[in-house]
Amino acid sequence: MAETPRQLPLVLPHEAALSRDDYLVGGSNRAAFELLERWPDWPAPVVVLAGPVGSGKSHLVQAFCDETGAAVISAPDLTEAAVAELVTAPSTIVEDAHLGVDNTALFHLLNASRQAGKTVLITSRTWPASWKITLPDLMSRLRAATPVEILEPDDDLLRRVLVKLFADRQIGIDISVVDYLVVRMERSLEVAMRAVEAIDQEALAGRVKITKPLVGRVLENVHKG
Repeated sequence: MAETPRQLPLVLPHEAALSRDDYLVGGSNRAAFELLERWPDWPAPVVVLAGPVGSGKSHLVQAFCDETGAAVISAPDLTEAAVAELVTAPSTIVEDAHLGVDNTALFHLLNASRQAGKTVLITSRTWPASWKITLPDLMSRLRAATPVEILEPDDDLLRRVLVKLFADRQIGIDISVVDYLVVRMERSLEVAMRAVEAIDQEALAGRVKITKPLVGRVLENVHKG
């Protein structure tokens, strides 16, 4: 019997749903979600949000930004010159502090925000102790910040995330296939995103339904990658 010909999948644009209502809450991220929901009634004007790659920090930050009108800047792009404009926003989000940040600029931002009665949210994959902070006064400010952590997802949250990722691609997925994925994949939202993309492309290329055998084959390559 002739093998079903494969076709080059047409990559159609799709948008991940990143609103507050689309954010899935579980035990691993509840503390972070509830803290940001309390804004501006925070225990401290500065919050440090830490979590591994793919843990959902970007989605949570986007939802927070949409709700509050916060200004967003990548930590490596933060300069002293940018501070004056940033503090005109209701809050400032400094993303990816683990990539490095100008100590003086961050210190000025924290001071200016406090004087203006504004808040600062700093995201990172690691805690401030690993950021190579050389200014004692800046480290003192960071120690006074409220820390909140997002952990890797548990099975329930991972299952709901997978369903959402397939839905973002307009794919109705059998729950048994989702369960098959959950027990075999790494507990990482980054891996979940890569897996769903690869599964979608494999099914399109082979013009076949998404089944457990297909998922098993794809997962081997995803984990190798």
